[in-house]
Amino acid sequence: MTSRIPRDSRLRLVRPRPLAAAPRAVNQRRPRRPAPRPPEGTPARAELARMARSGLAAAARVAHWADAALGPGRAGGTSDGKGTLSDATAERAALALGLTAAQVRADWDTARLAGLVEVHGDSARPGWRLRAWDRDDSAVLRGWVALFDAWSLAHPEPERHEHGAVADVVSAMPQLLSFLQLSAGSVPVAQLLDLLEQRVTELRTERCEIPYGPRPEPVTVPAAAEDPSLAPLLDWALHALASVGALTYGDGQATLTPLGNWAVWVKLEQICVAAQSPAGNIEQSAEGMLRGCAQLRPNAARDEYRAWLAARPVGSAVTELLGAARGDDALLRGLAFEALRVVGAPAEPDVRAVADEPTLRPYALLWLAEHDGLDPEDAHEVLTREEATWLWVDTAAAVADHGEAPMLVRHLESAVQPTVPMLLDEVRAVGHPRTVQVLVALAAAHPDPALAKAVRRAAFQVHTGGS
Repeated sequence: MTSRIPRDSRLRLVRPRPLAAAPRAVNQRRPRRPAPRPPEGTPARAELARMARSGLAAAARVAHWADAALGPGRAGGTSDGKGTLSDATAERAALALGLTAAQVRADWDTARLAGLVEVHGDSARPGWRLRAWDRDDSAVLRGWVALFDAWSLAHPEPERHEHGAVADVVSAMPQLLSFLQLSAGSVPVAQLLDLLEQRVTELRTERCEIPYGPRPEPVTVPAAAEDPSLAPLLDWALHALASVGALTYGDGQATLTPLGNWAVWVKLEQICVAAQSPAGNIEQSAEGMLRGCAQLRPNAARDEYRAWLAARPVGSAVTELLGAARGDDALLRGLAFEALRVVGAPAEPDVRAVADEPTLRPYALLWLAEHDGLDPEDAHEVLTREEATWLWVDTAAAVADHGEAPMLVRHLESAVQPTVPMLLDEVRAVGHPRTVQVLVALAAAHPDPALAKAVRRAAFQVHTGGS
């Protein structure tokens, strides 16, 4: 006679895998596309890397000095959480390098934007790109592209302009850069201004910026009180892009540098790849893009993430991804953080800022651990037992909603608890809003009748508030 007493089933301890890495049942292989060739006249990668090293030489010098002179565990910054150098450290670096303190601060800021220095809370440390600076052309080019992506932070924005107008110009600049790249030469600033005005008008129309309610009486404003022209903001944007080495700007003309031309071409190519793919998600919202990537293999999904990101300012893209992660769909939560891994260092401040939100905390802690250099296989060790259990339930909810029954059963193997009874006890205590649904789905899927009964009992106890 078979015993109906729930068995103390042992669970095999395995490394948890991200849900996004699980093979998809309806996965389709995409045909390999021949590697595209850059436009004629584009320098070889080694030459592009030499240009990038030259442009970032001052930033690399300050980063190397900080690595050698400060070292781990030594104070050298302020407590603002932004990795700002203290006055004493800036003066010390200026004396050692033969620079002014202002030059040191400017080079330090460039090093941070290029990923040569990584800021973590109140401290900073050398980035992996700095370690590979002299031997890895790819690391150098990635560092320069990171600086290029952050052009709007590299040069102070003009005063007396509302933030909305500045944001519109930042959002419109990819189109102007694409126009410069396709023009393959100098473009008059007047032509760029006309294109900018058209694009900003389109952006505001898409947002339906129509005033509601009774219209106020028109007020006559002196002409000098406000300049509605976008010309000053275009001037700022072109100067900022010139400051990072993406273009040259003068005599009423703007021209992409070889590095800028190559970077814009790479981003356009990423967009074209996504547009030709089965998913084609570049025009979707973050949520729509993530849903479109749910059935793709990890490499194919990362290609979609890169293309989607390339078509947007990095700041707004990160905000949109985190917004999707806050939704009710646990699968999208996991995929959003996979997309944020593709973003890399520019996403760190936003990810760190959401680490106190209970729904996002385990995902954010894992992201930050991997960003800090911890092996992804070991990153789960940064989670407390309760956080790991919460994440297990959240991932199980994603499997229950989008996966198959055997996959949910296999998900038991990723639990940190050594036995099923211990898992059930801690799952009941963790307070995840989907606990009941997850346990019911697991009970229905598990082939062991005794274990299924124990899981159903746990689901009932959570539902009724019993123990």
